[in-house]
Amino acid sequence: MMQTRSSPFGISVGLPWLLFVILIMVPFLAHATEQTFYETLIARVIIYAIAATALNLALGYGGLVSFGHALFFGLGGYSVALPAFYGIDNGWIHLLICILGCGLAGLVTGAICLRTVGVSFIMITLAFAQMGYFVFVSLKQYGGDDGTTISATSKFFGFDLGHPDNVYACSLVVLALATYWMVRLRVSPFGMVLRATRQNARRVNAVGLPGKAYLLCAYVISAILSGAAGLLMANLNAFASPASMSWVVSGDTIAMVVLGGLGSAYGGMLGAIAFLGTEELLKGFTDHWMAVFGPAIVLMALLGKTGIAGFLEGLDARFSRKQTPRQTPPESAEPAKIGEGS
Repeated sequence: MMQTRSSPFGISVGLPWLLFVILIMVPFLAHATEQTFYETLIARVIIYAIAATALNLALGYGGLVSFGHALFFGLGGYSVALPAFYGIDNGWIHLLICILGCGLAGLVTGAICLRTVGVSFIMITLAFAQMGYFVFVSLKQYGGDDGTTISATSKFFGFDLGHPDNVYACSLVVLALATYWMVRLRVSPFGMVLRATRQNARRVNAVGLPGKAYLLCAYVISAILSGAAGLLMANLNAFASPASMSWVVSGDTIAMVVLGGLGSAYGGMLGAIAFLGTEELLKGFTDHWMAVFGPAIVLMALLGKTGIAGFLEGLDARFSRKQTPRQTPPESAEPAKIGEGS
């Protein structure tokens, strides 16, 4: 019998892009039902999905367990707040400050942190994030610990990110582009070197590839993308605070990546939706939602060690095996006797 091929467009790919279609419809449904709160809520989920996708590049692809990515998220927020404090609302200036600031911070901290491995790497990244937190807490002229409101949101040729519809659309486009780039990166030479370095850095160096340089490049790109998420969040809330640099934000982002699937192109988005969606759902039922939320996340992680993306890929593989008919082996001819036919 002929062996049928399973479609490459399985649930592990179809579900994430179906979620994108649903996300496109959210603003229209929110305005139609006059429940614009949901547009702001989902915009927050999308922005955290961008931050989780950024971390997934360093953590999932490069194996860099960074507990300090909240530093870049917070720097992205202050790249809007500090110019706005002086009345500068040019979005291109905000974006330039974000890219240069987060890129330089990622380069300096990454070069130092990559001199260590394991727990030492985790602790140093956490230390840098806490340093950034206390620096901005000490800046009393910009609100200090209380943060600062943003009166001049980012404007790109009249496109004001201070409007919820605009920041929602921009965030969704950034998430879609970042996710597509992660899909392409997985099979690109750069991505394959990253994943190989995560598995065995010595072998990568032995074949003449500078594994540490690849990791540093991924760390800087991850820092810039995380900063872009912080920039969008600052425009959404019209507010920036040192709290966005706290270790709690880094921990939540790591939980999203692990929950969604380490090293999966869709892991950041799936993890952010599951993490924040579960949080909001539990808040609607009880004031003690954190007592339920913690064990629920732990249980979800234990049941699916490869995350949601790995679970979906397992369903694809199981469905493919069911759809593929077993091939009956051909009847073997009777072996010829020795000397026969000679």
